[in-house]
Amino acid sequence: MIQFKLEGEFIPLIALLKATALVQSGGEAQSIVEEGLVKVNGITEDRKRLKVRLGDKVEFLSQTIEVI
Repeated sequence: MIQFKLEGEFIPLIALLKATALVQSGGEAQSIVEEGLVKVNGITEDRKRLKVRLGDKVEFLSQTIEVI
């Protein structure tokens, strides 16, 4: 599990995927979200601009990101 320390109120989903190095670019992050390959709190998410907040869990490629 990857723990990501949130510095503000939220982080956009695609920015979180880039910040944790699970993707190489913003374009790649947008594509995988649009393809339905990312889950947020157990629900498949297709909104690229989703605001990920404290306590959320994001799953992608058998990795889990916990926002702390």
